[in-house]
Amino acid sequence: MKIKNLKLNSGFTLIELLIVIALLGSLAVGLLATVDPFEQLKKGRDTSTRNTVSELYNSFIRYYAINSYFPWTTNNVVAEDMNADRIYISEIITAGELKEKFVDLATTGRLQKIFVTSTSPATGNKESVAVCFSPESKSFRKDDNTMFDVSGIVMDDTSACQGKGGSATCYWCVQ
Repeated sequence: MKIKNLKLNSGFTLIELLIVIALLGSLAVGLLATVDPFEQLKKGRDTSTRNTVSELYNSFIRYYAINSYFPWTTNNVVAEDMNADRIYISEIITAGELKEKFVDLATTGRLQKIFVTSTSPATGNKESVAVCFSPESKSFRKDDNTMFDVSGIVMDDTSACQGKGGSATCYWCVQ
């Protein structure tokens, strides 16, 4: 009896491999479109800026609790057009309410995006402070706390904000 020598083919053909690679590529493109890495980067920057805003606000409140005035207040006159990158931060650091490395950690452009406003008791209002920033990411723009103007006053019509269907720039604030 004669036995035939059978040769078994093992492995994939070139066509099969190309089909699998094309399917994996299309899945990767779909996943990348869903995740939107640029939006994730914006959300990360907004989260970092929000933390910086909260830390500044808390340091101003601690400073006020100890001194009974904010660092920019002299004889009940409030400085105007305050940005967070002004001299007041160095006074807060000197008072020990912020760490010395705070400015180094927050100088990646974050401080220039943060606005500080204050009301004076001379206006008949209770002295207060608002620390705000304009969010970049869609999720922060849709956040319920993104409803203020640059001075920390609640917008009359919050539906006019960019994240809520309007075109107005609204700010995320702590006050």
